[in-house]
Amino acid sequence: MSSLPATTHPFPVRVFGGPTALFEYGGLRFLTDPTFDTPGDYARPDGRFLTKTAPSSGAPADLGSIDLVLLSHDEHPDNLDKSGRALLADVELTLTTPGGGQRLKDGAKGLADWESVELNRPEGGTITVTGVPAIHGPGPREKVEPVTGQVVGFVLTGEDLPTVYVSGDNASLDVVQEIAERFAPIDTALLFAGAPRFPELFDNQLIVLSSAQAAEAAQLLGARRVVPVHYDSWAHFTEGRDELAAAFTAAGLADRLDWGQRD
Repeated sequence: MSSLPATTHPFPVRVFGGPTALFEYGGLRFLTDPTFDTPGDYARPDGRFLTKTAPSSGAPADLGSIDLVLLSHDEHPDNLDKSGRALLADVELTLTTPGGGQRLKDGAKGLADWESVELNRPEGGTITVTGVPAIHGPGPREKVEPVTGQVVGFVLTGEDLPTVYVSGDNASLDVVQEIAERFAPIDTALLFAGAPRFPELFDNQLIVLSSAQAAEAAQLLGARRVVPVHYDSWAHFTEGRDELAAAFTAAGLADRLDWGQRD
């Protein structure tokens, strides 16, 4: 991996398990998909359950102040749980799907595809957060969203700042290609993976990227660093850290992986 300019040196990302990660960017502190509930069974909107198998590596009280939550979607307990919802009340702005913005209301704003907001940086200048497409299952949006709901990803940009992509629960490499055409190369990609499947959904096809697809996404994005998230702590994931490491090694991208800080 070639050396980066000083302004794009990788910033620390603290990962908590599942889809939850914390990072500071442009002087603001961002949190992705907050999930801090204890292990156990959690109801999905369709009445079935998701099983959390491991505790988070931290708690909301450990986080300090959060300026912004990037919430890929609000309808599934493995992306926003009870403790996560409580946390949103103390955060000034949550960016999420258009539907989620309506459901969460106070402090939440939904972003349509390619819609952007500008945030003021503490020491001057701005950060642009752009909502980018994500499809939570196989096939076109119009067939997937009635089953698994809307999902949004995010791209963060700013003068003298690295370009950051947060994928959300996306299963489509076509979507990744669209994002790459607008924003590549990506300095840091937080890629949701884990190859989750459910026999009752889409004939057991993937609803988020597999490990091999995550490596392909990294190639499409020209990603200099990949922080995998949302591949552990839940029973519905069919691939984990070992599979991710093997896939990136097979693709010649092992040096791009960053597992993030755990404490």
